Amino acid sequence: MTTDKIILIPGLMSDRTVWAPILDQLGPDAVVADLTSQDDLTDMARDCLALSDGPLRVAGHSMGARVALEMARLAPNRIARLALLDTGTHPLAAGERDTRDKMVALGYAQGMQALCDRWLPGMVHPDRHSDTNLMGALNAMVMRQSPDSHARQITALIHRPDAAIYLLSITCPVLVMVGRHDTFSPVSQHEDMVALLPDARLVVIEEAGHFAPLERPKATADAFVPFVTGDSIS
Repeated sequence: MTTDKIILIPGLMSDRTVWAPILDQLGPDAVVADLTSQDDLTDMARDCLALSDGPLRVAGHSMGARVALEMARLAPNRIARLALLDTGTHPLAAGERDTRDKMVALGYAQGMQALCDRWLPGMVHPDRHSDTNLMGALNAMVMRQSPDSHARQITALIHRPDAAIYLLSITCPVLVMVGRHDTFSPVSQHEDMVALLPDARLVVIEEAGHFAPLERPKATADAFVPFVTGDSIS
């Protein structure tokens, strides 16, 4: 087991729920970051770097992986290993701001439950929509957020950088993971990332959507835990 501090970073409208199925396998050195008070990815990255001194093993899911990449840009000598789950590196796409602004407006006008009902189904493999335990956990997670925290995170995403331009400079070992049926951050995006990263491998989680760590926790943990905690790279 590594003695490096492990930082786990959740994504948009997410918290430690995303990492819950594997947290108990990571030991006492794992810390889950909170991204609810910042509205800038670089500020998020700086706050995550400040969680611990010394070398870090960093894992991010979705927006959290973009923060993890920003950590690697800001402090490359401190990042010993990097795990990027269900994410991307591209800057704001055409039409994306309008879509995200409408979601922010929905949260303020109709509340977090309306936002949850609109957002969550597309984030999960369709076969899991009837899984009341999974969907209930995700719903409860989103309901712990607020329209304000959601709006701050959307501001950070709208102003995100093109992270692909510095992937070549990330020389630590990187594990890239994605659900096979993640339509929000598809497999092709992750293949593009691996092609640019000097020391990376791709793991595709079958029968999973965007929330692969929760949808298929065992398959995720089988690849993720040895990489993040071990001394050797397999």
